[in-house]
Amino acid sequence: MHFSAWRAIGCCTSGIWVYLALFRGGFWKLRERLKSARPAGDHSVTAVVPARDEAEFIGRAVASLHAQRAAHRLFVIVADDESSDGTGAASRADLVVRVPPRPAGWKGKLWAVSSGIEADTTRPEFFLLTDADIEHVSPDLLASLLAHAERGFDLVSCMVQLRCESVAEQLLIPAFVFFFFKLYPPRWVSEGKGSAAAAGGCMLIRREMLARIGGIASIRDALIDDCSLAARVKRCGGRVWMGISDLPIRSIRPYGGIAGIRAMIARSAFAQLRHSTVLLFGTVAGMLLTYLAPPALLFVHDHVAAGFGIFAWLLGARLYLPTVRLYRSPLWTALCLPATAAFYLVATVESAIRYWTGRGGMWKGRAQDGQ
Repeated sequence: MHFSAWRAIGCCTSGIWVYLALFRGGFWKLRERLKSARPAGDHSVTAVVPARDEAEFIGRAVASLHAQRAAHRLFVIVADDESSDGTGAASRADLVVRVPPRPAGWKGKLWAVSSGIEADTTRPEFFLLTDADIEHVSPDLLASLLAHAERGFDLVSCMVQLRCESVAEQLLIPAFVFFFFKLYPPRWVSEGKGSAAAAGGCMLIRREMLARIGGIASIRDALIDDCSLAARVKRCGGRVWMGISDLPIRSIRPYGGIAGIRAMIARSAFAQLRHSTVLLFGTVAGMLLTYLAPPALLFVHDHVAAGFGIFAWLLGARLYLPTVRLYRSPLWTALCLPATAAFYLVATVESAIRYWTGRGGMWKGRAQDGQ
């Protein structure tokens, strides 16, 4: 390749990182945070927890909900989705709903959530939608969510602290949050700019807003249910907030090493691209230029192009560093972002292949995303 072409690539990749640093809502600064607060009024809440063969985790998840301190009523429903391991009995929820067979056109998790909501007779002001492997460690978390909702938000969600203990997790998991917030800058979400988004592990939604959007049935076929719910709320005139939490809330499910993390990404990456081959090729090209071009430029015999590569690589590491610190990963992993991005790129392509071969969205024996 001619020297000028290498320099053009270097200029492009450097320009991309300057744009991300200055003009992408400051997503990398992690400033949208759920802070400890008390709601001004009393609010009633029903937590709905969909669960399928979650006996190992559901007890801790429900106990953490029952431990929440707030001046309101909290009712916990577990929607037992055809479990075979005693999930319902292990949950100790206020109400366990046996989810009926799933109708055509519904995703399994959303049918379970809908069944749990339909079984509720308390008519709460809010529904808290959370997962069976999420532990609300801080007893003040729900109160803080409610205080945030009082600021005029109809949907409030926070990214839970994902498990990040093994070397594989330290290398790969912080990037999941970094890439997600790059796609959906939290500040833009709260300001109503760009696409709406939510973090599905912890979502507080007003019951009236849920009814206005047509209930869970309005997103019944969505694999990425959190962002689909946020998009519906925004489309119906609601306000959405998303960020991270200063109060501890964490996922307690282990990933099972590199293979487990790859499976997690491959489960929904192609759905995120709306099953578009054009968007897939665009994503591949964009990630190659953004993440892999900088280190590759160090090996060309052009000092200017190599300089661009070093600049882009170091700027990318600098932007990634706050997320690395959030997850207490070693600081050197920030420099591994190109390799981490390559891993995500391979998993994204695998996600497309799984979809095309009828194995998309595989979770606990169910293929939930196929042609």
